[in-house]
Amino acid sequence: MQRIRTIFEKKGRAKYISHLDLNRCMLRTFRRSGLPIWYTEGFHSHPYYSFALALSLGFESSCEILDFNLNEEIPFDEIRDRLNAVMPEGMRIISVAEPKLKITAIAKAEYAFSLVTDDADKLYADIQSLLGQEQILIEKKTKKGMKEVDIKPDMEIMECEKHENSVDMVMRLPAGTQTNYNPALFVESLKKADSQPFEVKDIRRTGIFCENNEIFS
Repeated sequence: MQRIRTIFEKKGRAKYISHLDLNRCMLRTFRRSGLPIWYTEGFHSHPYYSFALALSLGFESSCEILDFNLNEEIPFDEIRDRLNAVMPEGMRIISVAEPKLKITAIAKAEYAFSLVTDDADKLYADIQSLLGQEQILIEKKTKKGMKEVDIKPDMEIMECEKHENSVDMVMRLPAGTQTNYNPALFVESLKKADSQPFEVKDIRRTGIFCENNEIFS
């Protein structure tokens, strides 16, 4: 059995494919590719494949992770090409390799996005004011209902650049089996702080990392 980890992008129209529909989409893709996918054992056997992290609807990504197994050894380049030949518009396999780390090693995800506004100076100042607070409290849905959480300790601001009509940001947030945040929480807290009005554009997941900031692979 050959264990495979692929990195794929999800952009353009594909960003509106929900995680549930993505599973159905990949099942059809595997069937059309003709790859010898390994099936789970048991009475209701099915093709084994799994995604490392769910991506919020409307977000783009250049670093989505898909794991699966094959019943026979096939060159990585051939696997990539056979899948790309039948992938839907907006999705493309970037790389194929053998998995190095377990999914449980994922600790962070990096996102880039733009906040478009009529007054970038004012918005930038409002962002710095929010980031300078001791806490950034938001209401987050959990398995036990809504809960107030402080996202500031877990937010890493990698970039915050002011442009003529926007403020562009890159941030790393917790991701994995325990805690998952996305930039929508920060955007919500900024709006609640009565900031300069803005519109969010082009939220993209740009990286997946381990706790030590090593790129997950």
